[in-house]
Amino acid sequence: MKHHPYALFGRRTFFFANILAPLIAGAIAFSSPVMAGQKPTIVLVHGAFADSSSWNGVIKDLEADGYPVVGAANPLRSVKGDAAYVSSILSSIKGPIVLVGHSYGGHVISGAANGHDNVKALVYVAAFAPEVGESAVELSGKFPGSSLALTLVAPISLSGGGHDLYIDQAKFPEQFAADVPEPAAKLMAAEQRPITEAALKEPAGNPAWKNVPSWFVYGDADKNIPPAAQAWMAERAKSKGTVVVKGGSHVVMISHPDAVAHLIEQAADTVSK
Repeated sequence: MKHHPYALFGRRTFFFANILAPLIAGAIAFSSPVMAGQKPTIVLVHGAFADSSSWNGVIKDLEADGYPVVGAANPLRSVKGDAAYVSSILSSIKGPIVLVGHSYGGHVISGAANGHDNVKALVYVAAFAPEVGESAVELSGKFPGSSLALTLVAPISLSGGGHDLYIDQAKFPEQFAADVPEPAAKLMAAEQRPITEAALKEPAGNPAWKNVPSWFVYGDADKNIPPAAQAWMAERAKSKGTVVVKGGSHVVMISHPDAVAHLIEQAADTVSK
């Protein structure tokens, strides 16, 4: 029997709409970001005097291993305000999240993770993990070893009040990135983003590390946050895994991206199981 071409097309349309489409939709739903055992999204929050490009090496390693990654632009204006901004980014992500913070970014992730049940792990990279009421300035001075204050240039007055802080470009490589090749460290010095003086003195709110498992990595030659302070904060937070990079500066994610990415993936593995 000869079929009219439009009749045949109609049957194909029916077959697709009623049989193939549901199967395809089911396959897409099964492979969606909310399926069990998926790789979590890694959200990276940079610290003071830096930007998201400081995660470039880590991002390369994570993406090569199939992890979705978001580099959040930390405003560096206030602990509460910066945490609220990062929190808004977390709200846009479906599925589990591993939240990572460097330096002052540790203050930020400690607050930003609150209220987000899908934040399954925190990773502190040469970072502050404050208790309620503690500030970055206070924690930096809790143990000897930080020389940051001696390398800052005169504070820059802001039109709305308060001050921005920068590291002296000539002192930046040795202070901030002693184990990074000098040409790269000089570029970082020129491109550094300032943080407000108020942000470094602002007390922390309730920290998420009390309820969310945390991991720590830092260098034993860090001149910004004393290694002893970082070891103490890691122990207080009951770190699930702590890595100390021998000779590592404050920017271990730049000088040793493989070690940092590996620890992040260790944290991510616990989320995926």
